[in-house]
Amino acid sequence: MSVESKNIRNVVLLGHSGSGKTSFSETMLFESGATTRMGTVEGGNTLSDYSSIEQERGNSLFSTLLHVKWRDCKINILDTPGFDDFIGEVVASMKVADTALLLLNSAHGVEVGTELIWDYVQDFKTPTIFVINQVDHEKSDFDSTLEQAKERFGSKVLPIQYPYNQGTSFNSIIDTLRMVMYVFSKDGGKPEKHPIPDSEKAKAMEMHNALVEAAAENEDGLMEKFFEQGTLSEEELTYGLRIALAHQQIFPVFCCSATHNMGSGRIMGFINDIAPSPVDMPPFELENGKTMPYNPSGPSSVFIFKTISEPQVGLVSYFKVYSGSVHSNEDLINMQNGTHERLSQVYEANGKVRNIVDKLVAGDIGVTLKLKNSHTNNTLNAKGLDIIIDPIHFPTPRIRTAVVPPSKTDMEKLIKALHQIEEEDPTLKLEQSATLKQTIIHGQGQLHLDLVRYRIEKVNGVHMDFEAPRIPYRETITKSADEMYRHKKQSGGAGQFGEVHMRIEPYYDGMPDPAGLTVRNIEVEDLEWGGKLAFYWCIVGGTIDAKYSSAIKKGIMQKMIEGPLTGSNCQDIRVSIYDGKMHSVDSNDMAFMLASIGAFRAAFRNAGPQILEPIENVEITCPDVAMGDIMGDLQTRRAIIMGMDSDGHYQKIKAKVPLAEMYQYSSTLRSISQGKAKFTREFAEYVPVTPDIQQRLIAEHKEEEETH
Repeated sequence: MSVESKNIRNVVLLGHSGSGKTSFSETMLFESGATTRMGTVEGGNTLSDYSSIEQERGNSLFSTLLHVKWRDCKINILDTPGFDDFIGEVVASMKVADTALLLLNSAHGVEVGTELIWDYVQDFKTPTIFVINQVDHEKSDFDSTLEQAKERFGSKVLPIQYPYNQGTSFNSIIDTLRMVMYVFSKDGGKPEKHPIPDSEKAKAMEMHNALVEAAAENEDGLMEKFFEQGTLSEEELTYGLRIALAHQQIFPVFCCSATHNMGSGRIMGFINDIAPSPVDMPPFELENGKTMPYNPSGPSSVFIFKTISEPQVGLVSYFKVYSGSVHSNEDLINMQNGTHERLSQVYEANGKVRNIVDKLVAGDIGVTLKLKNSHTNNTLNAKGLDIIIDPIHFPTPRIRTAVVPPSKTDMEKLIKALHQIEEEDPTLKLEQSATLKQTIIHGQGQLHLDLVRYRIEKVNGVHMDFEAPRIPYRETITKSADEMYRHKKQSGGAGQFGEVHMRIEPYYDGMPDPAGLTVRNIEVEDLEWGGKLAFYWCIVGGTIDAKYSSAIKKGIMQKMIEGPLTGSNCQDIRVSIYDGKMHSVDSNDMAFMLASIGAFRAAFRNAGPQILEPIENVEITCPDVAMGDIMGDLQTRRAIIMGMDSDGHYQKIKAKVPLAEMYQYSSTLRSISQGKAKFTREFAEYVPVTPDIQQRLIAEHKEEEETH
C-alpha cells in the first residue's frame, strides 16, 4: 500500500569510515521489524553491504537503498560509504535525501571524512541530525566529541541526549528533550523509562532550556510564549524544532550503540515527528535555474540518481519521484535524449532484496530494472511535462592512471567495460589519448580505481594492469629564429619541389607585426590543446603561389601536434612565411607541406625551445600531527607551498605541484596521515621545466624513438 508524500522521510547516513553507518542501518531495520535478525559487518551478512567486494573488505563501497516503516512514516535510508574515494556515491544520495544523519565515532571524535561531508551538507542545505555512535566503546569520549562538533560546526549543534554511563558498561541515555532516562537491557531494543538521577538534573535542565530557546527563536508566537511562560508545551516544542531543523537553525545531537541496538528507536521517533517530509522541503531546482515544488497530484516526473549493472539482472536504476506518482508499466520520456522508456516494474528496496509495489508517490525513492537509454542524472517525465531536474554536480577526479590489458585483443573488451562503468559512475572519466598514446582513467583515489579493476576482472573477465600515465607536456619557444628548407625529390617523371623560408617567434596577443616583413594575410588559430598558432603569409612578388599556403600551414600544424623535442603538442608560436621557391611542374601541396615541416623543425631548435609542464593547485586538509610528514613529502615532489591556514582542528596546505609528481599521491597521503588527510587538485597552469629535466625528457624521447 502506497504511503502519502507527507509521511515519507528520506534520510542519508553520512560519516567517516568506521563511524558505524551500516551497523546503524541494521539496527534501524531490526528495531522497526523490517528484519528478524541484525546482521554484522564482521559477519558479512548486512542488508546494506551486500556486494562480494564489500563483504570481503568489511567496508561500504556503494550507497545502498533501504527502508523501514516507523509509526506513521516510511523512512527511506541511504547508507553511504565513508571513504573519500567514493564521494560520488555520497553526493548522489544527498541529492535525493531530505535529512542527513551524520554519525560520529565517540572514540575518535570529528574525523577528516566528516569535514569533507560537512561541505556538502552546507551546499545542499540539508537538515542534519548528529548521532554520536559507539558510546559503548572502552575509549568513548562523548563530551570531547560533542565539543569538537560544536567547535567545527557551530553553536547550533545542541545535544538532545547524552550517555549516563558511557564505556563498556553503557546501558543508559539521558534524553533532555523529554527529560527522561532510557535504560536498556543487555540485548538492547525498547528501553525502560526512568527518572533522571538527581546528580544529572541540573545538567539535563540546562540542555533542555537551550532546546526550548532554539525552538522558540524561529517563530514569533513561540518566542512570546517562551518569555511569558518560561517553557513550551511538547506540541509547541515539536513545532518549533521542526522549523529550526528544516532551516539548519539547529543540529540536534543523539547518542547510541548501533551494535547493541541501543538508541535507534528514539532517533527514528524523532525523524517521524520532527524531520521534514519531501513536501515540507523548499522547491527543488531545475536545470534552467527555476524551481518547482513537489506535486503529488501533478504529472509524473522521476530523476535517476544512481545506476548499476548487476550480473543476471542487467541495468538497475535508482530514482526519486519528484512529481505525481509512478506505476509499473508506465511509459515516460527521457528529457535528455527524447527516448521513450517503460518502467516495467517498480520496486521498494532493502539492499538487494526488492519488492514490487503498485506505485510510488512524489517524494518516494524506488528502483526499476532494464531501462534501455537512461542513466544517472536523467529526468523521465510523463508526456506533456517539460522540465529537467538540476543534475547532480559530481566532484572532478583527483588521480589518474594508465590502463594496460594483457594483450591487444583484450583492449576492445576492456574499453567497452570501462565505458559501461563510466556510465554508471560519473566520478570516473575515461580518456583515450592519441597524444599520449595511452588509455587513461581518472578517479577519486586509489581505492576507487582498484574497485574499477576488481569489477572488470570479476564481471568482464579481463585482467587490467595500471602503469604511470604519461604527462601532457607542451613545447614552445623563447626567441625568434629564421630558417629555410628545400624539399626536392626526383625519381623519373614529375618530381617534388618546394622551398620555404619562415620566421618563428613566441606569440602573445597584441604583439606587433614581424619586423621587416610585409604581412599579406593573418590566421590566428586556437589550438584544441590550448594556446595558439598565428600563421602570417608575408610572400611578396609571388615567389610562392598563395594556393600553397594551406599545405604549408598543414605541415606546420602536423609538427605542432608532435613537437620536435618530445613529441608533445606545441603552442603559442607565430610563424611568418616570407620567401621561398616553387617549380612550375614539380611543385605541389605535398612538396610544400614537407618543406614547411623541415623548416619548422630546424627553426624550432634554434629558437630557444622550451618544454612546459602542467602544474596543479593542490589543497590538503590534515590534522596537526600529520603536517610535518606531509610538508616533507611535498618537498620531494618539487612543490611550491603557497600558504597554510587553520580550519577548526585541521590545517589546510595550499601548494602548486607538478602533475608529473602526483602519481599515486592518494595512496601516499593516506599512508603518511593514517587516512586522516584529504586533498583536492585542479589544473593551474603550464610552466617551463628546469634545464636538467628538459635534457632528461629530450633524451628519454630520443631513446624511445630509437627503440621503436
